[in-house]
Amino acid sequence: MTGPKLLGELLRERGVSRRAFLKYASYVTSLMALPPSAAAAMADGLAKAHRQAVIWLSFQECTGCTESLTRSFSPTLEELIFDFISLDYHETLQAASGEAAEAARHASMRENKGRYIVVVDGSVPTADGGIYSVNAGRTNLDVLAETVADAAAVIAVGTCASFGGLPAAKPNPTGAVPVSELVQGRPLINIPGCPPMPQAMAGTIAQILAFGKLPELDALHRPRAFFGETIHDRCYRRPFYERGMFAKSFDDAGARDGWCLYELGCKGPVTYNACASLKWNGGVSFPIQSGHGCIGCSEPRFWDRGGLYRPLSAGTADAGRVIAIAAVAGVALGAGSAALARRRSAATRAADAAKQE
Repeated sequence: MTGPKLLGELLRERGVSRRAFLKYASYVTSLMALPPSAAAAMADGLAKAHRQAVIWLSFQECTGCTESLTRSFSPTLEELIFDFISLDYHETLQAASGEAAEAARHASMRENKGRYIVVVDGSVPTADGGIYSVNAGRTNLDVLAETVADAAAVIAVGTCASFGGLPAAKPNPTGAVPVSELVQGRPLINIPGCPPMPQAMAGTIAQILAFGKLPELDALHRPRAFFGETIHDRCYRRPFYERGMFAKSFDDAGARDGWCLYELGCKGPVTYNACASLKWNGGVSFPIQSGHGCIGCSEPRFWDRGGLYRPLSAGTADAGRVIAIAAVAGVALGAGSAALARRRSAATRAADAAKQE
């Protein structure tokens, strides 16, 4: 009696050549900021792996995270990431419903004990016993606790699952909390964004499959490959920031000529994500390129950090000081402005933490 086929065998049956598979592995290793030499190791690791059992739980969310993944315009071979995964439970995508759907979740938990990955999108309501979001007669609290008990790892996708997101915005009537506050003793990865980038979701799972370990994470449990730099670090409008050239409205001449959107509330200097480098819709664009400032959606409590169209600062005087520095210093101050943005980000996070205590 033979066991399940390896991924390499499945891909060969589909007519995927070794060369094409290596090309895909090279693409993923570059996404994950791994050295080029890791491409062959990733290809070998994936080829020798079995399909990864995944249970996807959806709680307080808008389905945007699923939309992001399913509507991505990826290279043909990248779409085969779905062949790497056995998506055993997903309320939005599964054909089964009712008792049959819950039976599928329990069967996967039983048959893949200690090996399955739980993906969660949406925050978890905790007020009044968690009654604000119920599925199959059970609260999200109960379903999450039961499902992660024997999981190999947990991936919180989207800002709601990672940091609480919009459901946790003040006054937070449902007591929404991120997955990290409820999951203990299990490896946890946060892939925030509203919605998160599909490359971050696919690349993270591919690395776990190939190497059997989590990617390098930052202090907020985000993969450094996708959240190691700010939007500002890679933004094509940054030269205008360094020359002090700022659009004053979304339809003025400066905005049309690509000037910096800092004064219109862009949160790019304190937002860590890969939007400016990977972009959306197959690399077509990202919000700033489309004429709208970054709203900081991959950062904790982004919704409660003041108006989306207010410049980053503790006050008006600070904003004027930063803009003056950028105007006078010119291109040579690029590194300094980036450091200033990071210090501002650290100060903002410290203030947020103090408020939580």
